[in-house]
Amino acid sequence: MKLRRNTRKIFIVCIMTVSIISTIAYIFPRNNEVEALSKYGSRGDEVTQIQTKLKRWGYYNGNIDGIYGSQTQEAVRYFQRKNGLTVDGIAGPKTLAAMGITSSSSGSTSSSSNSSNVNLLARLIYGEARGEPYTGQVAVGAVVMNRVKSSSFPNSISGVIYQSGAFDAVSDGQINLTPDATAKKAAQDAINGWDPSYGAIYYFNPSTATNKWIWSRPMTVTIGRHRFCK
Repeated sequence: MKLRRNTRKIFIVCIMTVSIISTIAYIFPRNNEVEALSKYGSRGDEVTQIQTKLKRWGYYNGNIDGIYGSQTQEAVRYFQRKNGLTVDGIAGPKTLAAMGITSSSSGSTSSSSNSSNVNLLARLIYGEARGEPYTGQVAVGAVVMNRVKSSSFPNSISGVIYQSGAFDAVSDGQINLTPDATAKKAAQDAINGWDPSYGAIYYFNPSTATNKWIWSRPMTVTIGRHRFCK
């Protein structure tokens, strides 16, 4: 009888130990555990965001249904090819960051989101306006911010920058160059609200512009080689 009682006690202790370990594992998940990001077969809000952005930018022509099918996969591949990313059709961290989407599994803070915006805007400024006066570099960033505020353009920095045909630096791949400290500072100043462009939503180089329409836009200021206009 004593042996049975001891066996029963050991059994109860084992059950309690397993229960405690399971509870701890549930409350404190392993740091190296990473949830799958959006890929072929995925469904949900993140996929809907991907489809919405890619459709707005002209990469995707399918339905916005939150289902990561073959059309969405090909659209992601197209976006990755055009923006110097690894072409695997998977919306991983770098692809999502380029789209301005914070993964639901990443737990990113608003601080890291702001850092991502600064870096992306700095890459555009560096690609479009390196060598220009500092004020002119901030003005290019301000044009992006003014477009974000305008109902005529996408409502995010990444959306404005990656809108199809919006910026030469995206079309020719210079968006993927590493920005210098000046471009990063200019991006931060623009995000903080400095607007040397005086509300401009367009700019162009008068010595190289061939589009007649852009010449018809009301000018706000000329800085360096760029003419800014509304």
